[in-house]
Amino acid sequence: MANVIYEDGAPIQPLMGKKVAVIGYGSQGHAHSQNLRDSGIEVSIAELEGTDNYKLAQEHGFSPSAIPSAIESAELIIITLPDEVQATVFESQIKPNLKPGQTLGFCHGFNIHFKYIVAPENTNVVMIAPKGPGHLVRSEYVKGGGVPCLVAVEQDASGTAKDIALAWANGIGGARAGIIETTYKEETETDLFGEQVVLCGGLTALIKAGFETLTEAGYQPEIAYFECMHEVKLIVDLMYQGGINYMRYSVSNTAEWGDLITGSKIITDQTKAKMKEILSEIQDGTFAKEWIEEYKSGLKNFNALYKADHDCQLEVVGRKLRKMMKWIDAKEV
Repeated sequence: MANVIYEDGAPIQPLMGKKVAVIGYGSQGHAHSQNLRDSGIEVSIAELEGTDNYKLAQEHGFSPSAIPSAIESAELIIITLPDEVQATVFESQIKPNLKPGQTLGFCHGFNIHFKYIVAPENTNVVMIAPKGPGHLVRSEYVKGGGVPCLVAVEQDASGTAKDIALAWANGIGGARAGIIETTYKEETETDLFGEQVVLCGGLTALIKAGFETLTEAGYQPEIAYFECMHEVKLIVDLMYQGGINYMRYSVSNTAEWGDLITGSKIITDQTKAKMKEILSEIQDGTFAKEWIEEYKSGLKNFNALYKADHDCQLEVVGRKLRKMMKWIDAKEV
């Protein structure tokens, strides 16, 4: 079982009276910055002048600056930029301005694990990965709670890297909920696998296939949408609250029987073998290489695939039906 650390094992003192720099004021950046400041820690923000995130940081009472200024004399430098741009920014703006003993902090292990970023040996490299989006990290903190976090130490040049990481987790509220120890390798590979096989790739493909099966059989697309897309939230919310058993307890006996006898017919041994193949490509760096090359080449395939799904029948029907349901606060992009 995982080792879980709470507030008494993650004192905030290693960061008190010290400066923390946050690079990027996006989803995670805004939450970490505000929570740390509210915990009594000095926070400086690095953000591109004139951007929406720059203006948001100003609205939140920060004075954003360029990276060299923001990280000067910082005990901890938290990098919350998108994975695909971190290495370029690190090499050009962060690395030349690093001082021995400073700590680099990441919320996801992608660039360190796959060595797109190689930190100087005289710096610490740690990770605090909240298991929730930035808005939840912020809102739970404001309520007096927190979001569980993962902690990992990849490089401990000073001998205090773990203490600094745990203080960071405490400062954003994570120690209130619990901090689980992991490694950069474990966090990165499991995170990518979950996104691709279950949470995003697997789920969207399953929804589309179900919708297409019904519409190709002659059923109305609106009915197919409700059964294969809209009601996913109802089921996921039940599992989120109490796991698979609670979901089965909550649905009808008919639905539960269909679940018990049909799931294994859809997710077969062949499917699981394909999952293992995808995991292997994550572990050996194939996926990471393909993604970085796609980004550097201008996202041609990315944009084509995105557009194809953006305009598919499932999405067109969904846009119409969501307008009928005012309570869901429909979002369209």
